[in-house]
Amino acid sequence: MSTLPLPAPQDVARVETKYRRIVTRFPVPESLPILEKLNRYELRAMGGQPPVIWDRAEGFQVYDPFGNKWLDWSSGVLITNAGHGRKEIADAIAGQAGHGLLTNYCFPSEIRARLCERFVELMPEPLKKIFLLTTGSETVEFAIKAARMHGRKVGGPTKNVVVSFEKAFHGRTLGSQQAGGIPGLKSWIGNLDPGFVQVPFPDGFWTKDTSFELFERTLGEHGVGPAQVCAVMLETYQGGTAAFAPVEYIQQLRKWCDAHDALLVFDEVQAAFGRCGKLWGFEHYGVVPDLTTWGKGISSSLPISAIVGRPDVMDMSDPGSASSTHTGNPVCCAAALANVDLILNEDLPGNAARMGAVLQGRLEALKAKYPEHIGAIRGKGLVAGMICVEPGSSPEKPDAAFAHDVVWRCVERGLLMFAPVGYMGSTVKICPPLTITEEALSEGCDVLDEVVAEVAAQRGAMVQRS
Repeated sequence: MSTLPLPAPQDVARVETKYRRIVTRFPVPESLPILEKLNRYELRAMGGQPPVIWDRAEGFQVYDPFGNKWLDWSSGVLITNAGHGRKEIADAIAGQAGHGLLTNYCFPSEIRARLCERFVELMPEPLKKIFLLTTGSETVEFAIKAARMHGRKVGGPTKNVVVSFEKAFHGRTLGSQQAGGIPGLKSWIGNLDPGFVQVPFPDGFWTKDTSFELFERTLGEHGVGPAQVCAVMLETYQGGTAAFAPVEYIQQLRKWCDAHDALLVFDEVQAAFGRCGKLWGFEHYGVVPDLTTWGKGISSSLPISAIVGRPDVMDMSDPGSASSTHTGNPVCCAAALANVDLILNEDLPGNAARMGAVLQGRLEALKAKYPEHIGAIRGKGLVAGMICVEPGSSPEKPDAAFAHDVVWRCVERGLLMFAPVGYMGSTVKICPPLTITEEALSEGCDVLDEVVAEVAAQRGAMVQRS
């Protein structure tokens, strides 16, 4: 049986502030039996995160059972947009469970009808049909299916190519991983579906050329003509770096899709529900997609997702041909309804925009102090990526070890983030709940500043000794 070695508990500095508390060794010695049990019985792929045992979470803080408290910069992986443990959401969940309906498959329910209406009313034209599902990957799979059905309808069987972007992440199911642009996640598949093609994402860092001509030229290099493309799918921002494309690029892409009867699909599993400082992330581009996928922040709690799109595209599937066992689960619907009320009533997109300006300012100042280690800062609202690079590398090389050290030392000081992501695991991802205050955000930035300075100094000392 293959297991991962567990880290030995180490002495760490005691922390006691308004938002953070570390009073034990780390990992906590008493947590080792739990970690060992997970290590023994779960698949190895579940490993790799900082060894924090989550016991409860409130607002933008996470607690373990051993007296420690973290300021959360993970949102549980961009889920808890409205904050952890919101009473309004918990009450809605309990109320629906107490009502006595826990599941109903695709049979009609009043609460599913109410949630569908609520979401569709918030969407611009022509996005007026919705399909409730369970996970983000599931919505991407349906988007691929709908795109190919639409391509066949308007262009015949050869109009079946889904164009997506290098370094993109669209999920972990078979179709979503083939649409994704991370080679390591596709190496196990074998023969890839030739109907998926990736082009460079114009992030201005890993891809310097941000012109739309690069999109068209790369398609030609793949031997793909516009008549073969049924859809272009992209994350509103690339999850691995929090990088947005230039507005002009996306507006040209919208015109290209219109000219060639291709659907424009925005994967908003991470970006929707206020995360980027607007209710929907695609609003930053001044365009409306044909399909958009949601997950994560849709309920700030339970597993539910959705795809919203043009009625003529969404309604191509015959009755009974598109369903999901837990579609519109009534308890999850109750959570999602409460969540969207909180996001709108408390103007959490507005808070994300205001706090995002503070966060971006602090991160850019940090980059200016350590340009040899921080290659770029990307993001909008309360999502940001700090891309770590090897000093002196030209072109820039990702520095996964630097990013790893930063994250782990932050966690040891009570600032919680998930393991580095993006190209070669070189990006420190920052995404606190949208309820975070400026005081708490500034404290987190202070911790990050201290840790980057410490890791950079240690690296410099190691270079001098060598």
